[in-house]
Amino acid sequence: MPHFRMPALDHEVVSLIWAVVLGAFIYFGSVSVGIHGGTAFVVAGVSAFFIFLFVRFRGEDVPGEQR
Repeated sequence: MPHFRMPALDHEVVSLIWAVVLGAFIYFGSVSVGIHGGTAFVVAGVSAFFIFLFVRFRGEDVPGEQR
């Protein structure tokens, strides 16, 4: 029986997934506490952009580097 591995995803794709999921979380959380939908959308979009940048540039482990 063959052993299947997870497909290799590029780090930009992983960063985009993090940004979309957390941006949606921020949007729906903001709407649920009573913030207007347009304001919540703008805040979630800006937050998702900065989350993408943060995960893209700071989220990848460098092999052999110790912290």
